[in-house]
Amino acid sequence: MASRTPGSYAAIYRIVRRIPRGRVATYGQVAQLAGLAGHARQVGYALHALPSGTAVPWHRVVNAAGEISLRASPGAELTQRMLLEREGVRFDGRGRLSLARVRWRPRGGRVRHG
Repeated sequence: MASRTPGSYAAIYRIVRRIPRGRVATYGQVAQLAGLAGHARQVGYALHALPSGTAVPWHRVVNAAGEISLRASPGAELTQRMLLEREGVRFDGRGRLSLARVRWRPRGGRVRHG
């Protein structure tokens, strides 16, 4: 398991801050770009640890299926969807977004599909 250190969380937050408005990244993609390949779950832990009102755009991170992952607090996933929709991200009738259309592709960065 990757270390849950402030340094690894800081690396995750640096990547998430780079995701532009109207784009998304997957947990696995963020982990890879943060130097934590194979540790998508750690990205979820880091985002869960963010304080309320944070400037880190946590809502731009979705799962590999292009869905919003369920949260422990009922309805929290609706907040994420609303924030993404405000940025122009559209969902289909099954609650998925098109990763082919809205996945962030950083310049010079390799993006793994997962």
